[in-house]
Amino acid sequence: MTLQFTVEPPSASSSTPAPVRRGSWVPIRSLGPRHRDRILRHLLALDEHDRYLRFGYAAGNEQIAHYVRSLDFERDEVFGIFNRKLELIGVAHLACGDGAGRDARERVAEFGVSVLGRARGRGLGARLFDCAVLHARNRGIGTLLIHALSENTAMLRLVGRAGAKVSRLGSESEATLQLPPDSLASHVDALVGDRAAEIDYLFKRQTHRMVPAH
Repeated sequence: MTLQFTVEPPSASSSTPAPVRRGSWVPIRSLGPRHRDRILRHLLALDEHDRYLRFGYAAGNEQIAHYVRSLDFERDEVFGIFNRKLELIGVAHLACGDGAGRDARERVAEFGVSVLGRARGRGLGARLFDCAVLHARNRGIGTLLIHALSENTAMLRLVGRAGAKVSRLGSESEATLQLPPDSLASHVDALVGDRAAEIDYLFKRQTHRMVPAH
């Protein structure tokens, strides 16, 4: 499976949301089968160019629907960022594969991410990448593989800064990031982040229910 990236340059518009400050926390929630419809709505909201960057081709609605139906939440991990209206504004997919016949540290996972246009310029794609790296480490995965279009320079810079080795193959590029082994600290970080994101989601859901419909 080849996953691509939608990475956002900061918008010059004055209506662009304020960027996430360095060190500030972003609630990233693990997603499951009950979130398929929300994931589908998120991906269908991407415009043609974003779909091209995300999937490596201008994916149509049915192709996106097929991708969402095929998500294996037991094998892989999917993460999302919800706004106050409980809309998914960012989604990441960590495709872990079956790992058959491989030692844990020899396993390779692939990563893909998309962020809605109105939420760009806030560093959310980078936060989702960091989250995926943490969870991949905790699953004993030794290498993170990133396929991206060569024109997606923002993502290639991001993974390059993380230490990935980037190889450009014409219109496509491939980056590999060797991951450190898991540790007690990495498991605690993931547990605390997951619990906090769950609390944040429940709070947003309760607040959303209290707001009268117009």
